[in-house]
Amino acid sequence: MVDFTGDSTGGSIDSGPKAQYRSSMTQNSVVFPPIEPYRSDHLQVSDLHRIYFEECGNPNGKPALFVHGGPGGGVEPAHRQLFDPAAYRIILFDQRGCGRSTPHAELRENTTWDLVADMERLRAHLGIDKWMLFGGSWGSTLSLAYAVRHAERVSQMVLRGIFLLRQEEIDWFYQDGAGRFFPQEWQDYIAPISPEERHDMVGAYYQRLTSTDTAVRSAAAKAWSVWEASTSTLAFDHAKIAQASGDTFADAFARIECHYFLNRGFFPSDGFLLDEVARYRDIPAIIVQGRYDMVCPIKSAWDISRAWPKAELLVITDAGHASSEAGTLNALVSATNRFSGRA
Repeated sequence: MVDFTGDSTGGSIDSGPKAQYRSSMTQNSVVFPPIEPYRSDHLQVSDLHRIYFEECGNPNGKPALFVHGGPGGGVEPAHRQLFDPAAYRIILFDQRGCGRSTPHAELRENTTWDLVADMERLRAHLGIDKWMLFGGSWGSTLSLAYAVRHAERVSQMVLRGIFLLRQEEIDWFYQDGAGRFFPQEWQDYIAPISPEERHDMVGAYYQRLTSTDTAVRSAAAKAWSVWEASTSTLAFDHAKIAQASGDTFADAFARIECHYFLNRGFFPSDGFLLDEVARYRDIPAIIVQGRYDMVCPIKSAWDISRAWPKAELLVITDAGHASSEAGTLNALVSATNRFSGRA
């Protein structure tokens, strides 16, 4: 259970878990200084795939694995700055098909359970007994899937923008929902798809993203990626949108995302991660959620917090989806500081 301690005027609830509310107004983003890895390498995880990983911070510190979003997003140097380098042994990796992992944008042998197995291989390869998982958006999905299989290997979790990969979440963002708040951006997103195909946007995009026509594939990848980048923050982040429109990034991001969403996360049932909460409910967790998250609406964070006694839900009242927004960023760093034991 989580105490209500916020500046919200939304009223109280008689029973059940409660969320903390926090505003990012007047806050400046506080992260740790830039840091370089002390080790970077590739791990062969199948005959086809090699995943990139790196370690930074304190080699003898508390192990923490950063699980990036997408799927297909990849890690960035800024992700290292979410952890106290004196307290943490920080591990980052690029999931199959993206970032510096090879082969690029590959869909074969690329499922949620392949990625869970890769994480477990990486843990064993690095000689780690238990680690903290840090994941946002799709990173929260994959972290929860890992915890379903390997709860005994997880010390704590810091999660952001909960995405349970239920059909209602896919439909909201890619079929009918978020576009009502971003009508101009929605028009750009649906533009590559003919009107008669728009009843199934994910399926129509998949046909284009797997096309042998490079021009068709590239146009679809950019439209898909820019749609998400345009809706991730309360204020437009032009740098994020520019990154999303880059050929290399967009190709992996759009193809792999669409592949996963078409296959419903490769889960056996629509509400699988929530149905399996008993497997990870004893893991302490902090969930940071933007109130106005249009990519992964707050309902999913609320649903899982109600079923997970050791998960604290912190709602940032003036934030969207991205981790870069001030209130969200500060809450994430506060969470890693808290779990480091040095707070």
